[in-house]
Order: sequence, then structure tokens, then C-alpha cells
Amino acid sequence: MRKLILLLTVSFVFVSGLFISCKQSGSKQDKETILKGKVTILVDETVKPLIEDQIAVFESTYNAKITLVAKSEKELIQSFMKDTSGVVILSRPLDTTETKFFERFKIKPRVTKFATDAIAFISNAKDLDTLVALKDVVSFLKGDAQSKIKGLVFDNPNSSTVRYLTELAAVKEMPQKDVYSFKSNEEVVKFVAENEGMIGVVGVNWLLQPTSNIKNYLTNINVLNVEGLNKKSYFAPTQNNLAEGTYPLARDLFIINCQGTSGLGMGFASFLAGEIGQRIVLKSGMLPSAMPGRKILIKNRIK
Repeated sequence: MRKLILLLTVSFVFVSGLFISCKQSGSKQDKETILKGKVTILVDETVKPLIEDQIAVFESTYNAKITLVAKSEKELIQSFMKDTSGVVILSRPLDTTETKFFERFKIKPRVTKFATDAIAFISNAKDLDTLVALKDVVSFLKGDAQSKIKGLVFDNPNSSTVRYLTELAAVKEMPQKDVYSFKSNEEVVKFVAENEGMIGVVGVNWLLQPTSNIKNYLTNINVLNVEGLNKKSYFAPTQNNLAEGTYPLARDLFIINCQGTSGLGMGFASFLAGEIGQRIVLKSGMLPSAMPGRKILIKNRIK
């Protein structure tokens, strides 16, 4: 009888240990890594098309699921500080106050530059003038009634394009008159395509990789050439002009990771800055932070 009890006890311990071991093994397999798991990434709405392409390729390559949340810049920062997500894509690095906020929690933000973007000015195709001087835009933003600009159209009052231009003009807020704002870059393109005399302000990514909602409107707009401050030449927001540094409304794009661990956010940041991610940036029409290499195969014989 004692032998039977002892045998049952040993069997129970063995089975229990096996169950616990399997459970622990399963939990390890489900654990997020730099190339596996789930993560939510906040992204500036002005560069949404590019990041959608990056995520599609990343998910098809690795066992990962990325949820993309596109918002205006101010909304992104608010969500980021509330820990809605530990990863954000912005057209600027964190400022001193934002960086110190995370350092209070022993988290050092990891910032990776992966592309150079451009803010584009667009007008209705019926407007004959396809040139715009940045000094006239600044004059308009400062409330000068003599400015040649009749009106500006923005995607969102809290967007990165608004912040960029107000900083450029050294004003705290937009004029109350002749400034229009919507909810997305798509709506800006649609409005300008249907209304003459207005200048729309959009992320160039939406013009280079248009959604099905705005493709038909692109034939009714002009992308304007821009003259920089104290310059005498006009330049279009092309990849070549971004590379040469001649387009005056260029801005860098950053992925900022405050997860505090080596999670999927770090893996995606490495992907963006790596060979494949940089090729996707190149194909999008933006400027990669590191130009992808080209392999040339030389054959002695031609079949």
C-alpha cells in the first residue's frame, strides 16, 4: 500500500512539473521580441502612406502584428505621454521637457532618423501661377494684408505642418482670417482641387503615394515650386532637391522608442533604418537617411 501511495505521489509531482514547464515554455514563446509579437505605433498623419507600406512588408517578413494609429502631431504627443503606446513616428525629435518626462521613469528615448520628408504647397490647376515665395507665406502668417497669399488650407490645426510654418514665421498662432483646416491631408487635396485661389499645405507623401480617395483629384492640382527665404531660385519638392538640400521646406522623420525594453518597437526601428526599409523610403519618393547600395553583377559571357 505504501508503495502504491509513493508511486502515485511521484507520478503527481512529475505530471505537475511537466505541466508547469510546458506553461512556462508557452509563455516564453508568446513573449514579445524585436521580431515577434504585437505593438501599437503612433504616426504623424502627414506620413501615414509611407508607414503603411513599411508595416505591410515588415508583417509579411516577421511574425509580428503592428497596429497603426495616425493622428495630428499634438494629439500624438498627448497619447505618447499618456503611455497609449511606447513608439511614435514624428517629424521632429522630442524636446527637452518631453525627454525629461521619460527620464523620470528611467526610460531613455531611443531616437532613429530614417528619412527626409517635404512639406508641399498645392494650388488649383486653373490657377496659372505655379510659383510661391516663402517670404510671402511668412508675411501672410504675420497678418500682413498686403501679402500675395489669398488663403492657406491645412490638414489640422494641431498638425506638424502648422507647427512647422508657425515656427518658421515666428508667430504663436495662425491668423484668424483666410486660414482653413480640416481633419486630414486627403480633405486638403480635395478642397484645393475644387476651389481656386487657395494654397494647400500637405505632406508630400500624400501626393507621391495617393490613396484611392484622392487619386482623381490630383489631376486638378498643381504642386508649387517654392522660393526659400533670401533665395532667388524656385524648387519643387522632389527627391533630388531633397538630396541636394535646395528645397526649403524639408524636414527629417524620426521613430522614437520609449518602450523601455527590447521589444517589437526596436525591431521595427531597425527595419526602417535598414536595407529594406530604406529601399521602401527611396521608392516612396522621399529621401532615405542612408542611401541603399546597388549590387552590380559583371558577367564575362553574355548568353
